[in-house]
Amino acid sequence: ALAAKDPKTVKALIFHHQPFNYFKFLAPGTPARTEHLRDAGLAGELLIKDIDAGALPPVTFYKPPGNLDEHPGYADVLAGDKHLFDLVGHLEKSPQWPHMVVIITYDENGGFWDHAAPPKGDRFGPGTRVPTLIISPFAKRGTVDHTLYDTTSILRLITRRFQLPELAGLKTRDDAMAKAGVTIDDISLVV
Repeated sequence: ALAAKDPKTVKALIFHHQPFNYFKFLAPGTPARTEHLRDAGLAGELLIKDIDAGALPPVTFYKPPGNLDEHPGYADVLAGDKHLFDLVGHLEKSPQWPHMVVIITYDENGGFWDHAAPPKGDRFGPGTRVPTLIISPFAKRGTVDHTLYDTTSILRLITRRFQLPELAGLKTRDDAMAKAGVTIDDISLVV
């Protein structure tokens, strides 16, 4: 385990870890950024307030701040685990819980955790395996699923659940993977 870091010395916002920062329509000063990107607070306390009030939007992405993201080298893994445990506890007590699917993904943990080479795919992957937990009243209890998914499986679930048009990037990705002989399943098959 990594030594605990003083939260005052750990950078909470790590810009390049925030994927929505790379979309032009979400740039600083845009209406979309004001509407869709909110600060959850240094320890997620603003997010927890929304969870407890049953006020989460239908789809919510949460990236813990740097001091709680469990990344090797600068974050305290135990503090991150405790934060995640607390967050899931609030979600399970939320009035929205009966209709909720919580998907927790980790990065490759600096490449330290995986013992298997990634499967062959296109030039972008699928890449290293991503540990994922699905916590939901809809999830199969006590199940470890070894089906091949990728992070676009999450987008497929959202697209299917809300009957949205298929994203062009998903089709392109599926076609490239199929050409490489890899079939990616939809995570909605698990829940």
